[in-house]
Amino acid sequence: MTDLPPDNASRLARLKFRAWHRGTREADYMIGCFFDRFHHDWSGEEIDLFERIIEEEDVDIMGWALGTIPVPDEYRGPMIERMMKLDYVEIPR
Repeated sequence: MTDLPPDNASRLARLKFRAWHRGTREADYMIGCFFDRFHHDWSGEEIDLFERIIEEEDVDIMGWALGTIPVPDEYRGPMIERMMKLDYVEIPR
């Protein structure tokens, strides 16, 4: 992680919990795996953005990632583009 304030450890712990406790298994895997795979390299601004994104409805986040609904202007950019690749989802067997 890049030069983040010390209080970010608790903030990231809360985000991890929110990313993995969405309400459906599909959303848990999509959003939780995304967080696990990429949060280590996020800047403070990217953490802020992810924090805003996960406050949205799961069906919207999943629709953006799957390309079935348009991404709102405020979320368009590298983070959602990365999420749309879906190569980070690991489903335990």
